[in-house]
Amino acid sequence: MIKVLIADDEPLITTGIRTVLESAGDIEVVAVARDGREAVRAAQRHRVDVALLDISMPVMDGLAAAAELTGPRVVLLTAFGDEDNVRGAVRRGVSGFVLKTCTPDELIGAVRAAHAGQAYLSPAVTRQVLDMAAPPGDDERGRDAARRLATLTARENDILALVAQGLSNAEVARRLHMTEASVKTYVSRILAKLNCTNRVQAALLVVQS
Repeated sequence: MIKVLIADDEPLITTGIRTVLESAGDIEVVAVARDGREAVRAAQRHRVDVALLDISMPVMDGLAAAAELTGPRVVLLTAFGDEDNVRGAVRRGVSGFVLKTCTPDELIGAVRAAHAGQAYLSPAVTRQVLDMAAPPGDDERGRDAARRLATLTARENDILALVAQGLSNAEVARRLHMTEASVKTYVSRILAKLNCTNRVQAALLVVQS
């Protein structure tokens, strides 16, 4: 079981998140906090695997709490996808950044990815992170990215191009008139070919090339 802490100052939101996560079967919510300071203490006391923190909280916000947590993986949950929040999350090395408008499956996937040591970014903020992480003018990096992308088929390149725009699997499927299951299979194949651990790394290659 993945032991999770939820930190949010809105009880209704916390209850909804808890219901979604525990419906997964492999996730257990072992602690709930209403501010960042309480979250830090609870994470240490319960030895949680993943801390799901709202960015906007009293006493101590989610970004500050993330900076103090050394044990659990951190996934930031927020209603705001602005650049300052994204930049702060990336700077603190959090494992995930998910908007409150995400689907239940996306939230569960973010927690599982964080627990597995992978990065997870909500498709809505992927573009912002790529823009910050890929400074222009690095010719050698661009050539390497182009060589790796050349191993993909035309269909795989089409799918990756949409992923790089921050589209989810469901949105890619609708755009290319495919099933979501097929897109998921293609994305897994693309990651394997490019030797990438997650879709953000693969999308970054598109920007670099």
